Amino acid sequence: MRTTVGVIGAGPAGLLLARLLHRTGIDCVVLESRTRAYVERRQRAGMLEQGTVDALRECGAGERLDAEGLVHHGIELRFEGERHHIDFPGLTGGRTVTIYAQTEIVKDLVALQLADGPPLLFEAEALAVEGAESSSPAVRFLREGRERTLRCDWVVGCDGGHGVARAAFPAGTGRTYAHDYPYSWLGILADVPPSCEELVYARGATGFALHSMRSPSVSRLYLQVPNGTDADDWPDERVWDELAARFAVDGDWRLERGPVTAKSVTPMRSWVHEPMRHGRLFLAGDAAHIVPPTGAKGLNLAVSDVRLLARAFAALHRDGSTDLLDRYSRTALERVWQATRFSYDMTKMLHAQPNGDAFDDRMQLARLRRITASRSAAVELAANYTGLPLGPRPQESAESRW
Repeated sequence: MRTTVGVIGAGPAGLLLARLLHRTGIDCVVLESRTRAYVERRQRAGMLEQGTVDALRECGAGERLDAEGLVHHGIELRFEGERHHIDFPGLTGGRTVTIYAQTEIVKDLVALQLADGPPLLFEAEALAVEGAESSSPAVRFLREGRERTLRCDWVVGCDGGHGVARAAFPAGTGRTYAHDYPYSWLGILADVPPSCEELVYARGATGFALHSMRSPSVSRLYLQVPNGTDADDWPDERVWDELAARFAVDGDWRLERGPVTAKSVTPMRSWVHEPMRHGRLFLAGDAAHIVPPTGAKGLNLAVSDVRLLARAFAALHRDGSTDLLDRYSRTALERVWQATRFSYDMTKMLHAQPNGDAFDDRMQLARLRRITASRSAAVELAANYTGLPLGPRPQESAESRW
């Protein structure tokens, strides 16, 4: 097989890149090691920045998103029994975020790809990327019991932190910066309407809690727990009791309870791989970086990566210029590090520190007080949460980067 761009991984990053390339007239092939059913039921993030929503609409995947997505105009911060609303449109000139589950994004993109897009091969396990420094790299993959080769002009690895793309970087050509947090999240899905209209970030006496949602009838909630926690040690009633305690405020607000349909524990980690390119091999999404979910940046960073790549390949296709491809890693990493910093700051500000002391506690409260009392501090949070500029297009002004 031969194509212009070989894409490894059919998560949101790989699928969106394929759609954007297809609409530009650039041929590609997407290889995915899992089955379609597995890919379409993976539970992941659901908070979309304004730019992510715009990108999905641009590639023709906005119909269900616009019909079923929940537009949010802010978030709520809770601490010391108080409620503070952060008004995104008022602080950012009208920008919002949207709740729409990643599983639904994947379903929409898969359907479009199979209907009229370039080849999408499920159960095609990428084994290795070869010849990344040559003019014709190749991806060896296994499908239907046979080893095959996909020859490309370019390869994009959207195959996660344990995929073959990042492993193809020769020793000494890259570096990974990592930070492990001393706590995890216990997350639940529950068949109960959300108890709030927007996301609630709560700093409770015993730790952090987040109230989110997947739909008007399904709630998604999280608790800070120690690393190594076993979800089975948290019966449903214990989870609801602890959530209620951490969300408690002065007033008549109440947390609604319902049947828990899923429960899992997620360790918290930040890491970034530099650079995001080696020869004709590019990394995007989780293959290049991971952030804790506190800032809702994981999916959105993956989307921003492939939007940059789509622009770069379009410029190459249109006029033969490799300038944007040559600048991809540097441009993407500028945004990646800002999102990593934002996620780190949000995580440190809201979570109980296992080895912290009274000074750490007061510093966290001081940060929260600053955000809720200062418009300039609130603007900074809102700008990061709704999404920083992607980076300029050729001959684009700074004011139009959003």
